[in-house]
Amino acid sequence: MTVLLALALVAAQPVTTDTADAAAPQAETIDPSTQQEDPAAVDWEKEFGVVKKQRDPITGEIPVDPYTPSPANAGATPYAGAGLAKAFGGQDGIHHIVDRFVEINVADPRIAAIFKNHDMVRLRRTLYEQFCYLLGAGCTYTGRDMKSSHKGLGTTRADLNALVENLQRAMRENKVPFAAQNRLLAKLAPMDKDVVER
Repeated sequence: MTVLLALALVAAQPVTTDTADAAAPQAETIDPSTQQEDPAAVDWEKEFGVVKKQRDPITGEIPVDPYTPSPANAGATPYAGAGLAKAFGGQDGIHHIVDRFVEINVADPRIAAIFKNHDMVRLRRTLYEQFCYLLGAGCTYTGRDMKSSHKGLGTTRADLNALVENLQRAMRENKVPFAAQNRLLAKLAPMDKDVVER
């Protein structure tokens, strides 16, 4: 009798014939440690502790490591007198030459990579100050010395030759007399030992 009662109870249980429930996959438990992260979604700079430097709100320049500003950092002593500065068009002319020089370098496929991640605001300012100082046009150079300002750029002799060609072009376009061009280049040439790294 007990067997019959047990069979009757089993038979009385409702039978589900819903095939959707039967086919539904069971919820899968995923171990988060085994999931692959989308590489595009990773903040790699944060991952490797890269600190992004914020531009100075006044100058627009990216800060550099502390150094002692000195005109001696310009790499040479200035020419005396106002004649050479006048041949370059004074401070305005030097500004035009520096701006054009930077434009040419950035567009030059031979050396554009050197300038890719460079602070162009600071570069323009310090190049202007350096040229203006060396040409005796009444400026003070406040940038770093040549060795530390070029450190890690991997500049080659070919890169330096391209830079000189581009500076000559910028001076030519701004109608600087050939003799005056050579006098500036004469001040810059000895700096190659601090600029070329390989």
